[in-house]
Amino acid sequence: MNLQSWAPYLGVAEVILAIALTVLVLLQTKGSDLGGMLGGGSDQGGSFRTRRGVEKTMHQVTIYTSVIFFVVTIFAFLAWGQAG
Repeated sequence: MNLQSWAPYLGVAEVILAIALTVLVLLQTKGSDLGGMLGGGSDQGGSFRTRRGVEKTMHQVTIYTSVIFFVVTIFAFLAWGQAG
């Protein structure tokens, strides 16, 4: 399978997905402090809670985006390996 011609497009897609993934992760942790992200003190006491509504949708979109990012990264490495 020749992916060499796709290398520039995969590189651009990877940058876009990386930015989107960073924004999604930062938006999810907006309401908690550093201790809360590491499992420590907040009003939640480190316990898990059920995600609902927009928070649940953002969580699922973050998971899908990370899987797509991983797949695009693999294809990009294959394409860049063929270029040499």
